[in-house]
Parts: sequence; C-alpha cells; structure tokens
Amino acid sequence: MAPGVLVGMVTDGRMARSVVVRRLLAVDQGPGSVSSLHVRVMAEAAGVTVRTVWRWLSEARQGRLEPVPRQDRFVLDDEQWAVLAEVGGNVAELHRRLTAGVESLSVDVPSVGTLHRVVRRDLRAGRVLEVARPSRNRVEAGRYDRVLAELRLERVGDGLTVVDADPGTPAAADADEEDTGLTRGGVRLFVPGARVVSTAPLAAVVEAVGHTAAARGIACVFGEPGVGKTVAVQQALHLLPDRVPVWRAVAGVNPGLPQMRAQLLEALGLTAVSLAHRAQPADRALGEALRRPGVLFLDDAQRLSPPLLDYLRLLWDEPGTAASLLLCGAGTERVIARSPALQSRVLTWHQVSGLDQEGLAQTLALFHDVWDGVEPADVAWADATAGRGNFRTWAKITSHVYALAKRGRDIRVDRALIEQACARLGPYP
Repeated sequence: MAPGVLVGMVTDGRMARSVVVRRLLAVDQGPGSVSSLHVRVMAEAAGVTVRTVWRWLSEARQGRLEPVPRQDRFVLDDEQWAVLAEVGGNVAELHRRLTAGVESLSVDVPSVGTLHRVVRRDLRAGRVLEVARPSRNRVEAGRYDRVLAELRLERVGDGLTVVDADPGTPAAADADEEDTGLTRGGVRLFVPGARVVSTAPLAAVVEAVGHTAAARGIACVFGEPGVGKTVAVQQALHLLPDRVPVWRAVAGVNPGLPQMRAQLLEALGLTAVSLAHRAQPADRALGEALRRPGVLFLDDAQRLSPPLLDYLRLLWDEPGTAASLLLCGAGTERVIARSPALQSRVLTWHQVSGLDQEGLAQTLALFHDVWDGVEPADVAWADATAGRGNFRTWAKITSHVYALAKRGRDIRVDRALIEQACARLGPYP
C-alpha cells in the first residue's frame, strides 16, 4: 500500500472507508477470501476498530459503499415534544404517530434511532420532558364537592367552634358501630368521634398561615412535640380559599439533596422519577412550578440540614417565585438558625403553645363527647399529672377513657376512671 494512500486514509474519514472497502472487496473477489488478519491490518491503517471494518465490508457486499449521513440535526418542535410528553416519553410511540401522519410535519420523519439520539441530546441540553401522568393525590374540586354532598358532609366556615367533625360520631352513627381511630392531617387522634376544636392557639396559627400565604413569604411554625402543630397547620391550610393550591411534603430521615428534590417534585405533581437525579432540569421544573401562587407545606423540617435549607432558599430567591413556603416541626427554629441566609428571609415565626388549662374541660368536651359532664377538677388533676397541656397526650388519654367507658352501660367518667386511663400511658406520657 502506498504511503500517500495511508496519509489520505488517516486524514479523511470518508476516504478511509472508501479505500478500505475497495481494497477488501478486491481481495474478496480474487482467488482468496478476506480473513481476520486482512481486516485487522486495514482497521489499524484507518484508525478504527475491527468491528467497524467488518460492518463496512458487510454493507459494501450489499452494494452500499458510502456511509449514510446521520440525521442528528433533526429537531423536535414544541408540538412534537408535547406529543412525546403525552405518550409518557415513549420514543417508539412518537415515531409511530409521526409516520402514521397524526402530526403534520414539514420534514421527513427520521428513524427511531435518530429520534432517540435527538431526545437524549435535547435532555442533556436541559430541555424538560414533563410526562403527563395523573397524580394519585389530586382530586378535581367539583368532584370533591360532589363526594362531600354524597357523604352528607360540608366544609364548616369561619366562626364555628367545632370544625371538621368526623362522620363517625355517635350523633351520625349507631352507638354500637365503632370505626378506626380518626386521622387528621397525618396525625392520629386515637379515638372515633374526635373533632378538631377551634382553640385560641389554633386560631393564631390560622392567622399566621393566612398572612404568610397572602404575602407569598416564608413561615416557620415550631413548638414542643405533640402540641398540635401539624393539626393546626392542616386546619389553617384547609381554611384557605379553594383557588390557592396547597402542596404537602414531609422531610425524610437524614435526606440528601436528590431525595429532597424528589419529594418536592412529587409534592408539586411533577415527574420525580425522571427528574430527581438530573439537577438542572429538575431545578428548572421546580422554579417554573413555584411561579404559581400557592403554599408548599413541608412538615418535619427539623430533619433538614443547612445545605438543604439553603437549597430551599435558592428556589425562593428566584425573581418569579410566587409561592409561599411553610416549614413546620419541633426544633425547626433551631435548625433554621444554623442557616443565616434562610433565617433572614423568614417572614413569620410562630410558636404553637400547649392547651390552656383554663377552660380545658370545655375544650375536651368539644373534642370528644366522652368528656361531657366530667368535673373540671378531675380534668385539672389529669393535666397536672400526665397531660401537661400536650395535645397528643390528651388524645391518648381520651382514647383510653373512651375504651374504659365503653366496657359497660352507664359507666361514669370520674376521677378513678381517669386515673386508670392515665396509668396506661406508662412512665413517659
């Protein structure tokens, strides 16, 4: 082989293929046949792999001497990208729709392989594919209202003492029918028939959350464990106007940034699976979603590390952000203090206090019917001994009082029965 040919083969890729294929075909059509040594020598001369030379030779035997130009310059327009999102990111289905003429195109439809390369190229460049998947937790407002009407429930407006009454109360169900413990906002109240009572601490939380949502700011709701922070915040969010969307998330145990990003994406109804580990597209999707007015409620925020809090701060520092952020949890105020940049941006700090001992008997009577007619002195003794104004502890006491009172007919809730119920709490009520 002449040295000049080798130079041409190395410096020009298309010339290399042409020369390699013609030399091998000449050997193949002669008295001998192409061997693996022939292929290896030509691969070394052309600077390609042996597998590539075998592919060239196979295509040449079929009559294709020149390479087919790749169509990587094909670009999906916005309409075709929307079709890809509609079919759940299935490139093969997109190709079938395009070739079937479902979408009008001004250019020829490329192959499936080219479409895959184009999609990967655009995703690496930062384009976001928002796959259209229905969220399991989203319910249309009209359908929700119809379900409430069918269940004979209604949203209780402002000014009423008791809100969100459970339909399983004795007034609405037979006395011998018992249901499972009521759950309100992810917090178990441990006893059927329990109701959320509009106390002064709850009303203060409602006011703080409402102001923060209107101002599109950041709020921190904190307090001792069990005082009813989550229940109060959930009630406050329930009383917001229906047009204000609420997104709920719970901080995981020792979460990393990918886990945190995935939780936010899932709470906002975005595609957490495909975006969680791709930082830039995920952050762009979150930033776009937070441009809508709404409230992101992040519970157990005390589990977040300072870098994660700073990540939240960066999201809310975007100029177009219109959503408000609500951080809740016991000790959240101490965690935020370790992130000065976020601390300086918190609009509302609200500490939830325990149940007020004055009027506690009336509050418990509204919380559950089992406390009707109980002596205030007995309630005060139980609060000083075990309850200590803690909402969760009093929910557990109510559960045990309810169970003891249901053992027979006409069992009176007195000091002895309350003492028995408190004893079931153990040494750490």
